[in-house]
Amino acid sequence: MNTRSFRYLDLIMAFFVTVLVVSNVASSAKIVDLGFSLFGIRLAFDGGTLLFPLSYVFGDILTEVYGFRTSRRVIWTGFAALALSSLVFLLLRVLPADAEWEAYAGSAAYDAILGGMSTGGIALASLAGYWVGEFSNSVVLSRVKVLMKGRFLWVRTIGSTLVGELLDSVVFVFIASLTGVFGWELFASLVLTNYILKCTIEVIMTPATYLAVFKLKKAESIDTYDVGISFNPFKLQDRTVPQDSR
Repeated sequence: MNTRSFRYLDLIMAFFVTVLVVSNVASSAKIVDLGFSLFGIRLAFDGGTLLFPLSYVFGDILTEVYGFRTSRRVIWTGFAALALSSLVFLLLRVLPADAEWEAYAGSAAYDAILGGMSTGGIALASLAGYWVGEFSNSVVLSRVKVLMKGRFLWVRTIGSTLVGELLDSVVFVFIASLTGVFGWELFASLVLTNYILKCTIEVIMTPATYLAVFKLKKAESIDTYDVGISFNPFKLQDRTVPQDSR
């Protein structure tokens, strides 16, 4: 495992984890209806859709600059943070409520807004979707970078997102519907809208991704190519040293 220290890796990890946790709270808190339909499907999305795509932008940057092995560790860090946040909301749900709080807010309101996080529905759905989506996004980007010899960054950032976000959206909405967080009548609407919005945000963020990647590669003096490494998501230690173009 490369133990080299980097100047900005901890900041990117912090933003990545923050985006992940906050977007999941937002997903539990509100469903947004855009008020029109596409292909006969009403376009509605959970609140986290506005922020969650940024985790894929950070994921692209991590894999592109620091490589899959670093991205793998950050993904697991985010996974642990989301699991912990779910446990905290669950603990709050089962602890006895103050009488004054119960009068002006109440457990029913808590369950209605944070039920997805506190009962595990949103957390379980997000953990599964996030795990599948982020790892597939990272693997696709890493492999395409090597195949294309580092050229055409936009092809791999957008292409990997199309794969990762599709898997993420389907798994997330399926498990959230299965656990009763969303009604099944919203399944097609949420999957389609989430996928379209997430991919659109990724495309819009492409210039910013280019700028961040360029600045980080220069500042960190690294441009990692994952040649001969293991893409096993459970293998946190890998002695193979990835190639660096610098």
